[in-house]
Amino acid sequence: MNLQIASGKASLDLATAVAVALGAGPVVGEVERFPDGELRPVVSGVRGDDVYLVQSTGPPVNDCFVELLLLIDACRRAGAGRVTAVVPYFGYARQDHRTRDGQAIGARVAAEAIAAAGADRVVVIDPHSASFEAMFAIPVEALTAVAAIADTLIPGVTPDAVVVAPDLGAVKLAERYASLLGLPVVVVRKTRVSGSTVRAEELVGHVDGRSAVVVDDMIATGATVEAAVELLLDNGARHNVTVAATHGLFVGDAVDRLRRLPLGRLVVTDSLGGTQGLGLPVEMASIATMLTTAIHRLHGDQSVDELLGGS
Repeated sequence: MNLQIASGKASLDLATAVAVALGAGPVVGEVERFPDGELRPVVSGVRGDDVYLVQSTGPPVNDCFVELLLLIDACRRAGAGRVTAVVPYFGYARQDHRTRDGQAIGARVAAEAIAAAGADRVVVIDPHSASFEAMFAIPVEALTAVAAIADTLIPGVTPDAVVVAPDLGAVKLAERYASLLGLPVVVVRKTRVSGSTVRAEELVGHVDGRSAVVVDDMIATGATVEAAVELLLDNGARHNVTVAATHGLFVGDAVDRLRRLPLGRLVVTDSLGGTQGLGLPVEMASIATMLTTAIHRLHGDQSVDELLGGS
């Protein structure tokens, strides 16, 4: 099967970079939007081909997700031999369990919808939950951007720095960064009061007089980062804190929150666009090379073990 790269509007730049690196020709797929907001994707020239459809489902999540589903269906109806949904940021991944009676499990619903639309496989980058893969009935390759981000961080990291997990759920992630950077790990214990309010309650480890590198899988409202940084400063950490995350959503009051903090560096990947003009010290660690390698190997039915995120 010939290799083809397709894309939705949300990830066109990333898909183009991957297509150029692979020599796969121009990105295929176009999306028409009707006046009422209804989408009508069209994909052609992929009959019998191995199609990798690149589309993050970030804000606006619902629009991007429906576009992804319709593009998958369009690829199938155009006769694609195999369709892999490459979803660098997967919206609804945080909804992997219920916290009260009557809640939907959004991750499971989204997973079933992608399979029903006709995807043969899914590729994601640093999904929020370790249980994410279990939501799918089709194969999932959960890759990690930690190495790419660590490479970007290394030039500015001092030997006395510590890697900070801003909550217990980020400890494994922090340990991976610490291993690559050769630094110790400090852990923040937090309580989430609401979707946009977080209270940091306890710090496990010593940061007095040391530089801090706060790591997480995503920055959404910035509440977790804000609470962690304030606790670090209260415990004597140096100003010019570094924050690194795979996915930079920057929704709600995130920009205002982050501007108030003494951040020296803010590193995110290009899994989502829209970081220009935020007035923040944003540095971009591209995932294009990693996706290029992953797609090349998957197309050749080769292993991608060293790109996987692990537990």
